[in-house]
Parts: sequence; C-alpha cells; structure tokens
Amino acid sequence: MSAPSILGEVCSYLACPICGTDLILRDGVVCENAHAFDMARQGYVSFLVGRSPHTGDTAAMVESRGSFLGAGHYDAIATAVSQAVSASAGLVVDIAAGTGFYLARVLDDHPELVGLALDVSTAAAKRAAKAHERAAAATADAWKRMPVGDGQASAILSIFGPRNGDEVSRILAPDGVAIVVTPMPDHLRELRDRFGMLAIQDDKDARLDTQLATLRLLGRERLEYAVSLGPAEVLDEIFMGPSAFHLDRSDVAKRVGPEPLAVTVSVTVSAFARS
Repeated sequence: MSAPSILGEVCSYLACPICGTDLILRDGVVCENAHAFDMARQGYVSFLVGRSPHTGDTAAMVESRGSFLGAGHYDAIATAVSQAVSASAGLVVDIAAGTGFYLARVLDDHPELVGLALDVSTAAAKRAAKAHERAAAATADAWKRMPVGDGQASAILSIFGPRNGDEVSRILAPDGVAIVVTPMPDHLRELRDRFGMLAIQDDKDARLDTQLATLRLLGRERLEYAVSLGPAEVLDEIFMGPSAFHLDRSDVAKRVGPEPLAVTVSVTVSAFARS
C-alpha cells in the first residue's frame, strides 16, 4: 500500500493539532478550518506547529538505531509489546516511534490494525514512513496536541520515549490499551559504567504511574536478559540514544575492544487502560 493510500485510511482517525477538527487528504492534509499540513516526498506528513524546543534524533542516530534493532537484540521487547496489544481493529499510535521498528512488529502480528508513527525528528519520520505498508508516518511534538482525534487510538505505544499523560489519555479509545516500555537501572549497565552513558533514574515506574495517573495499570512485566554485542553493535547502541549528544563517537570507538561484550537488557513493559 502506498503512503497516500495508507494515509487516506489513517486520516479517519486523525484531527487537526491546531483546532481539533477532522482532517482529510487533499493536496496534503487539511482540516475544515483550512489548516494545511504538507506531505514530504519521502512519504511522511509534517504536523509540527511552530518551533519545537525538543531535539529529535539526528540522521546518524536513526541509522545506528536501525542497524542495532535490525540485528534482533530487542526482538524480545518487540514481542512483549505486540502480545500486550489486544485490539481487534483500529489505529495503533507509536509516540516517539523512531524507525517504526516496534510499530511494524505490532502490525505484522495484528493484520486488522493500521498504524501511525509520530516523531519530532524528520530523519526518524523518513525512516518510519517505510517501516510497514500499513503504517503512516508524521512529524509531531509529543508534548503538544497530537494529530489524533479524541478516543481514536485502539493502542498506543511508548517505547523508551517521552509521555504526555494528558494527550495519551485524550486519544486512547475507551477499550484501548497504552503500552509503555521503560528502562530499569540495570539496563545496559556494562556500557554505562564503561563508556559514561547517561544514567537511568531508579524510580522510573513510579514516575510513569504519576504521568499516567488518569489511567489504570493493567499489568507490568519485567524483562531481563543478556545480549552479546560486537564492537559495531556497541557503538550503535550507545549512539542511537540521547548519549549521542554527550559523547564523541570517535573517542568511544577507540575504547571499544575487539571482543564481544555481554550486555544486560533490563526493562519493564507496562499496560494501561482507561479507569
């Protein structure tokens, strides 16, 4: 299915991020109040309104993320996320979707669903636009009004990303589920200790519950396992996330030895529903 075709299908779930009215596909995307949003030639729509103070992933970070996830090291996380989706039809919204890796897994496993990948990064949106034939992609700021209608998301994914609790609650369908993956303090501890990656706060779950206080926690699964990472994979893991803004890749590369490293993956997968 082409980008305009899937966007036409997804449009029925969307709403203008400026005025909240319905959107239609016509020479781009427009609403009844004539707010217009352009479609890039790479297949994604820009819903960014004004300048965003938030920094999205760079093209280099997106490339590292694509390489690392493509190697299968987080397949177990993708499986857990997909298994938590219970919707029989409707829209899956992936907030801060990155490459669209997790959204693509959900759509593969649930052929009755369509998807929308949202990310503030244009580099990520370009990549996500190619993630799956049933997924549309768009740039949008997760901390502002999302381009989704009230109660239109049968499932919401938030994987290692920011969470705007008010917006998650607004767009989640009455019988929908919001699935959130957060890193635990032991996540990538071998790399954090050795290379000075950004630390992980030890109260992630408590902060998540506060952020989504208007929703009801359905369940929480702890997922922990070890992966063996070669030198190139170590670099991809370090530089696909926010540590890329604080570390020098060439300097880290000099400190990565030739032997594979055993690295801990430790996350929680939480599912929320309307109260």
